[in-house]
Amino acid sequence: MAEATLTISSKNYSSWSLRGWLLCRMAGLDFTEEMVDTSDATARQELLLLSPTVLVPRLIHGRVQVWDTLAIAQYLNEIFPNAGLYPEDIAARSHCRSISGEMHSGFYNLRSALPMNLKARHASFKIFSGARPDVERIKVIWNECLDGHGGPFLFGDNPSVADAMYAPVCTRFRTYSVQLDDRLEAYVDTILDWAPMKEWTEGALAEPDEIVELEVEF
Repeated sequence: MAEATLTISSKNYSSWSLRGWLLCRMAGLDFTEEMVDTSDATARQELLLLSPTVLVPRLIHGRVQVWDTLAIAQYLNEIFPNAGLYPEDIAARSHCRSISGEMHSGFYNLRSALPMNLKARHASFKIFSGARPDVERIKVIWNECLDGHGGPFLFGDNPSVADAMYAPVCTRFRTYSVQLDDRLEAYVDTILDWAPMKEWTEGALAEPDEIVELEVEF
């Protein structure tokens, strides 16, 4: 199979990089990580401006270049159809796509209020009113999935694209001590104890402390 490279940014701060990376791990793709140096002023400016010269995450696989997390998910599903990225049942698969798309295109207030930071822990954190509906909506999504499929992942025994899309939210909820009931806490534990997630977290904790958090969520 052709060689693959995934361009990512800070493992501590970049939620979109995490999503793309998890999808590649779930698919079983053999890939090399290429890190964007966020300490470089030019790279930081390009990221902040969403410049097409630094598309994160970006997967290069042979002659294929694909960016945007959901586009990466669709590409990986095409080349690894047996990887189980989406549920087999058509209704569950449609639901998975819908909630993944909702995360992809929404929850702006949550992103602003609770930026991903795996190194941080806040015993108490006041969530501003604009982000609270986002938090409540995510609780509804998770409960609907766990009601319908029994856990421990959103669509049953195995992780799906939806779990990759909501994994950064699990880190945010833990970082900012968002109050959850026991079942949703158990789901967060499932994601944070998931082997690929633990591997990513180890990389995040090993990043130099001098990496400066970008002024926007990316």
